[in-house]
Amino acid sequence: MHLVQAITIVLILQRLTELALSRRNAARAFQRGAVEHGREHYWMFVVLHVGWIIGLNLEWSLGSRELPSWWMPAAVLTVVLQFARYWVIRTLGEAWNTRIITWPEMKIVRSGPYQWVRHPNYIIVALELAIIPLMVGSVVTAVAATVVNAFILLLVRIPAETRALAQSAEGRSPVADRA
Repeated sequence: MHLVQAITIVLILQRLTELALSRRNAARAFQRGAVEHGREHYWMFVVLHVGWIIGLNLEWSLGSRELPSWWMPAAVLTVVLQFARYWVIRTLGEAWNTRIITWPEMKIVRSGPYQWVRHPNYIIVALELAIIPLMVGSVVTAVAATVVNAFILLLVRIPAETRALAQSAEGRSPVADRA
């Protein structure tokens, strides 16, 4: 098995495990009266991540199929990013989700990595979207995924999340965003 195939298997298993955790956390949140915000843009992330994995493999299979000289430092950084990802998940606990979900009396987390950075998970994912393809020489996938992710985050996701968290912090009854 080649490194790219192993990475693909790990990425798919990781994403499926995280989706299961996300669904469990969402179900618990909805029992508390939670509301989902920004549902209409979630599909963009699904397309981005599926396309990223496909692009990574397609570009590698059509390319030289040789690992670049920087693959090992990139692999080490990828492992470090995974530890950071799970630090974020652990810090948020039941509030962690792949969606934007708020509920009455929800507290804004300011511990763990959130004491230094407002959106650590978005930074981790942005780095991962670039570094993993670069690790195997899939430069086009790295650039395309990074640009698309930045567009979605900066113009759609972060504004929707900021509105939802502001409503929650103000104690207003959460109302699902339509934008």
